[in-house]
Amino acid sequence: MIPIANRLHITNEYYFSTKLKEVHTLEAQGKPIINIGIGSPDLRPPHEVVETLENALTSSKVHQYQSYIGLPELRKAMSKFYKKHFNVSLNPDNEILPLMGSKEGVFHISMAFLNPGDHVLIPNPGYPTYEAVSKLVQAIPIKYDLCEENNWLPDFSKLEKHDLDKVKIMFVNYPHMPTGAVATEGFFKKLVAFAKEHKILLVNDNPYSFILNDTLISLLKTKGAKDIAIELNSISKTFNMSGWRVGMVLGNEQYLQAILKVKSNMDSGMFYGIQKGAESALLLDGKWLLKLNEIYRKRRELVWELAKKLNCTFSKNTSGLFVWAKIPNGISSEMFTDNLLYKKDIFIAPGTVFGENGEGYVRFSICVSEEKIKEAIERIN
Repeated sequence: MIPIANRLHITNEYYFSTKLKEVHTLEAQGKPIINIGIGSPDLRPPHEVVETLENALTSSKVHQYQSYIGLPELRKAMSKFYKKHFNVSLNPDNEILPLMGSKEGVFHISMAFLNPGDHVLIPNPGYPTYEAVSKLVQAIPIKYDLCEENNWLPDFSKLEKHDLDKVKIMFVNYPHMPTGAVATEGFFKKLVAFAKEHKILLVNDNPYSFILNDTLISLLKTKGAKDIAIELNSISKTFNMSGWRVGMVLGNEQYLQAILKVKSNMDSGMFYGIQKGAESALLLDGKWLLKLNEIYRKRRELVWELAKKLNCTFSKNTSGLFVWAKIPNGISSEMFTDNLLYKKDIFIAPGTVFGENGEGYVRFSICVSEEKIKEAIERIN
């Protein structure tokens, strides 16, 4: 057996990759598992998008390699989308780079800017990929605390106590996953000032903006943000297209050119039909989002009911695809979720998946039908 690379000794397989194997094994044994743990939209994309994909399959270009920077019409649609919803102006020729999902973007950005030994500020709790990718490129993840008392926003006075000289990148993610916390314009102003003072590249991961969120905000709208920040977004959650793998990184041309150097050596462009479908999604009117959020609103109310049945507490002032809930004292998050899985055949995510500060919390998904959530409530009853 050829020895694996040393970098694989300091990172693990993604939690949901391993846990879902266990869930599928239980299902194969006949267990009626209700999966309320995964943020994969179960609803269909807009019918116009599927029709556009189907029509694109007859194009003479469809089976060819595509541009590394995406179709011009897709970049223009992304630009219009950001102007319409965030009032952020982006040049489609040099300030937008389409990606095969924003998760890919986290890796490309890290490859483009991090050297071995560089420090990276990682939110705790937060998306596990930030830490995993930092380790894979031999950078050093430095976790910064997020806590309920501070509305899951970083405390700048505590951040200043870190040794920031070696920090190259700071990942932020608002609306926040897993807690659903929403940032404010005032917070983003402080964040940009902090990053400029310490010469840190800000990366805001922004895929949950449109789910149950009344205040759309982009970091790039903050004055001076383009000097020091880039933003990731995707159509996965907004248009129920997670399996299509379409994301984008947005910001300063020089930053995007560095990312393109990595990306162009790792893929050969996105499938033509998917790009055309994504374009049509981004150009839809607001009625789609209103209908989508009405479905999610009803589901979230049922998940709140389920959480109460489990003696959990939670904030209703959140957004996104999840309900982040505090569990009763005296039991760990993993024990709580495993008990629910093995005794009630209900899968939810333990908060510790997202960092040490997730201990004492669990995450419910609303990517499951009302009928299934009602069935889960009945099982608890």
